[in-house]
Amino acid sequence: MREYIISITGASGSILGLRLIEELLKSDCKVHFLISKNGCSVMKYETGFTFDDVVQHFKKISEKINIYDVDDMFAPIASGSYKSDGMVVIPCSMGTLSSIACGISINLIHRSADVCLKEKRKLIIVPRETPFNLIHLKNMALLSEMGAYILPAVMTFYNKPSSVDDMVNFIVGRVLDVLGIENDLYNRWN
Repeated sequence: MREYIISITGASGSILGLRLIEELLKSDCKVHFLISKNGCSVMKYETGFTFDDVVQHFKKISEKINIYDVDDMFAPIASGSYKSDGMVVIPCSMGTLSSIACGISINLIHRSADVCLKEKRKLIIVPRETPFNLIHLKNMALLSEMGAYILPAVMTFYNKPSSVDDMVNFIVGRVLDVLGIENDLYNRWN
């Protein structure tokens, strides 16, 4: 069974992370879920869902979800000896991106990403900021050089989206593609 660490940070777009977790659980993957304090605030503001709401929702879908406190540096996923198949930070704030790029492990999100980099596991960063400044771009380039995938939450129109859900599904589908998980969340170019 595949295991993924999914983190939601304080950038706009928490629905992307929530939708990804749903799809992974439906695909019978084990999910280790982390959300920053600002991620909780943004999620509540954007979706109306509290942390407890989403935990109850995910537990209804599958028991294959572990939820960790962002400050729990004793969680199994903080160690390279714990095997996971990778991590997705979706959405990724520029503060989190900077901490990961510089190897600063202030919390479990940063540490888990650092573990993925040092163990050469998949790390997908979904930045949600616009416009990017030079610091953002240099940090993304640095992470890319280290082997991370940089997958910005960028709209597309070739798949003829007719709703926000279509746009969310496109980004989530692309993340699943990078993880190697079959999906039909969007119309592919043909």
